[in-house]
Amino acid sequence: MNVDESLHERIAADGDPVAVAAPSSPDRTAPPRAAEVAELPLWRLHLMRVGYLFMGVGLAVVKWPLVIGYDQAMPLYEGVVAVLLTAMSLLAFLGLRYPVRLLPMLLFETLWKLIWLSVVAAPAVASGNVDQTMSEMIFSCSLVVVIAAVIPWRYAWRQFVMAKGDRWR
Repeated sequence: MNVDESLHERIAADGDPVAVAAPSSPDRTAPPRAAEVAELPLWRLHLMRVGYLFMGVGLAVVKWPLVIGYDQAMPLYEGVVAVLLTAMSLLAFLGLRYPVRLLPMLLFETLWKLIWLSVVAAPAVASGNVDQTMSEMIFSCSLVVVIAAVIPWRYAWRQFVMAKGDRWR
């Protein structure tokens, strides 16, 4: 049995196939072989693609018109946010092709919204200081549950927390 065959036969407790560690390559600049990288099942990749599509289309509908029809009277930081989120929507569409490579973007999207909901929205709700604008933002940020649901959390933990980091020199 070769390494590729054993890769598809070994299943982790969470149902995700896990690669068998192959000997490290002496060439540190070479990309890792498939057998050296933990893989996700196809259904998980498609689920992630749903998240990227949800994020990409949502941002395209809301933010692209602001950027395309940019008004010089728009406050500076509103323009910065609109352009930043437009760029994120483009990356989300790229995530349809490379769902695993762009996983940090899904993590970023989830983290900033959860932090905002915890630090800004929750105290405002607790003190009764929620106006219409805050209410709309709370609703918008609450949609992060869709993104959080498609993230392969065990895989992300293994790859970004437990795995050996890249070399510094």
